[in-house]
Amino acid sequence: MTLALDLDVLCVGHASYDLVFSVPRHPGPDEKTVASGFLACGGGPAANAAVAVARLGGRAAFAGYLGRDVYGDLHYEELRREGVITACIARGASPTPLSAVLVKPDGQRALVNYKGETRSLPRGAIDFSHIAPKVVLFDGHEPDLSQNWLGRGFPTVLDAGSLHTGTERLMFAVDYLAASEKFAREWLGRDDPEQALSRLAERSPAVVITLGERGLIWRRGSETGAWPAYPVAAVDTTGAGDAFHGALAMALAAGWEWRHSLAYASAAGALCCMALGARPALPDREHLARFLAEQGEDLPDLGALTARKNPR
Repeated sequence: MTLALDLDVLCVGHASYDLVFSVPRHPGPDEKTVASGFLACGGGPAANAAVAVARLGGRAAFAGYLGRDVYGDLHYEELRREGVITACIARGASPTPLSAVLVKPDGQRALVNYKGETRSLPRGAIDFSHIAPKVVLFDGHEPDLSQNWLGRGFPTVLDAGSLHTGTERLMFAVDYLAASEKFAREWLGRDDPEQALSRLAERSPAVVITLGERGLIWRRGSETGAWPAYPVAAVDTTGAGDAFHGALAMALAAGWEWRHSLAYASAAGALCCMALGARPALPDREHLARFLAEQGEDLPDLGALTARKNPR
């Protein structure tokens, strides 16, 4: 008899390998620029969120695709080193998605992604029969695979970074719609986050719209509110949303009240802006706890949830 693999958060979606260049400015047409810094590491919203959960002490697994190429091998081993469970990763001959990220001194970025002929996985590509998560987080890049977890009683979160086929399919099927300002603008058709929040909440039980340095706004049932951004000196905004969503899923898995969950996620996103590259900047449990204490936030202890050793 095979025992179920208990997880705090299962992260379903995109994994890439990131090549990050520090540049004085984003080059214009036919302009060449020289990078002052370089970093190579794993990336992708769902894969980053899984690492975020693991660093915060949770038991995390990533479900998605990595090619059997040099970038896929590097990313797979990186996930293992981070303590992310890799049993739900599909490997194949198609290339691992690759991203080139240009980061300016003010932390703003430009990104080019290459997938080649790599396509999203079919619903039955991964055997989830022995996986038992407390929370499931989607990034929309594996919509068919994500269908396995809808309507099964597990709380679900969608990282809606931009409007595309996958996020459109999942946005009103999840319990928590965590959208970027960009997604809200694209979906509504104009730049009005408050109106987008109101409209989205008509069809979603809980909606969060993140607004970068302006914090976030939210509506959950009949309650609504806002949360300010924590002040940090931004170096690179890459991955801030991934850190936010991973920490939010972690807090939901711990059963925290809504205010504490938003504070925890907001702090994780802020800290991720303070170093170059998404993956290296994801905070760990102690770093995040110190930062929250410095901000005067008195959050509950994650307790037994973060006391366990992550199996691989």
